[in-house]
Amino acid sequence: MKRKEFLRLSVPAFLLLANGSIVRASNYYLSEEHRRKVKLRFVVASDGHYGQPETDYENYFATVVSRINEEHKKIPFAFCVINGDIIHDDKKHFSAAKKALDALHPKYYVSQGNHDHATYEEWEAIWNMPVNLDFTIKKNSFLIATTSNEKGTYLCPDVTWFQQKLDEHKEQENIFIFIHINPGKLTKHAVDCPELFELFAKHKNIRAVFNGHDHDEEGIKMRDNIPFVFDAHFGGNWGTDYRGFRIVELMKDNSVFTYVMNPVERINETTLGELVKNKNV
Repeated sequence: MKRKEFLRLSVPAFLLLANGSIVRASNYYLSEEHRRKVKLRFVVASDGHYGQPETDYENYFATVVSRINEEHKKIPFAFCVINGDIIHDDKKHFSAAKKALDALHPKYYVSQGNHDHATYEEWEAIWNMPVNLDFTIKKNSFLIATTSNEKGTYLCPDVTWFQQKLDEHKEQENIFIFIHINPGKLTKHAVDCPELFELFAKHKNIRAVFNGHDHDEEGIKMRDNIPFVFDAHFGGNWGTDYRGFRIVELMKDNSVFTYVMNPVERINETTLGELVKNKNV
């Protein structure tokens, strides 16, 4: 793998605005000027591990739900994605985990992680959505897919399903993808899915792929000019020294601004940049 494919994006400290003013990034992104430029806003959280022994999982869920609702009240989210490992192995915890997440004010979607031990039929019955699903908001499409099964096997996403959906959404301006396990061997616990990357290379409107699974990953890694975006964890017994979630803002100029809440402070502010029509493969 080329060195540039493992780029970790740096955090901007200052911004030069169009009017020539220089401001701290953290101050600017709280300003009304920034808010007016946001056209779509969503939130991603992963790895709650409801039911994991010797963890305060009920409190972890209550905290993330409360903090997301507080941020939603400030500037509404279009939706929320809980990106895998919602529970910890035992399917008896699904009911309580869902009850906790049902307190979210924004509409939410879920992806299946390796600790979410359920058949695909059970998953749909629990969440009222399939393990692989897609939806659109104006010129933006969102694809959510499983990377595991009832046994907790690490899997590549269903390439046939992705091919169908990427073709269906090829005229969309932006595509955002949510899968629990990183498919590009970019982390210690990732899998290797070369067929998926061959497919991704044909679709230049993929803006970002959001991954969970690796609790200690809170940044952005690049492969084949696609950002793979992590959000640490909001539960479990290992990972970053905070439990948080990620906020993503699609701007009117089609750039993507994103940051992590830790869960009360904004960290790791990054702009992904405008859509590049001809990505390097």
